[in-house]
Amino acid sequence: MGIFKVSQNAFLSFSVSLVHLLFCLCVGNIPPGVNPEAYQWFQTVDTDRSGFINLKELKQALVNSNWSSFNDETCLMMINMFDKTRSGRMDLFGFSALWDFMQRWRAMFQQYDRDRSGCISGMELQQALAQMGYNLSPQFSETLVQRFTVRGARPGIQLDRFIHVCTQLQSMTQVFRERDTSMTGNIRLSYEDFLSGAVTRLM
Repeated sequence: MGIFKVSQNAFLSFSVSLVHLLFCLCVGNIPPGVNPEAYQWFQTVDTDRSGFINLKELKQALVNSNWSSFNDETCLMMINMFDKTRSGRMDLFGFSALWDFMQRWRAMFQQYDRDRSGCISGMELQQALAQMGYNLSPQFSETLVQRFTVRGARPGIQLDRFIHVCTQLQSMTQVFRERDTSMTGNIRLSYEDFLSGAVTRLM
């Protein structure tokens, strides 16, 4: 009757080939050294098509286990870390570096969030910090948890605050080690010198 028929297998083969073609075209646009997943997320989050991601757009891209957005303080810290243009925004390369950075922290967070509550307790935080080489007391870890627990929520640190705490500890530790040239574990410096070194690391 002149009706064009296409078998199911032929249709599926065509669909797979089309998806593969689109993927290849997309991959072909990814600059060298950029994570493909980060590239896709960047295109989705860069809503104004400026080629940069600002604080508001970054908050839309990053969520905790309970689907709450990352807090402003952590997002701003990340932009300061990966904004190589010093414009208050991240380009694609900065976002790709942030993506890899995030995956490492997320993996560690999930490793110690054993009850899958979306939060890390004081004991779990101490274990995570010990893995990172910090020999800190349980009391110190509990203090951090109390400081960074979301008001009104169950005690514990969510992913965004976990990343913030660990990143700040790394920055301050690096400042300490640069001053501790004799490797004694003790240094003498003014309070302003210490703050200046920490702020420079984070900014």
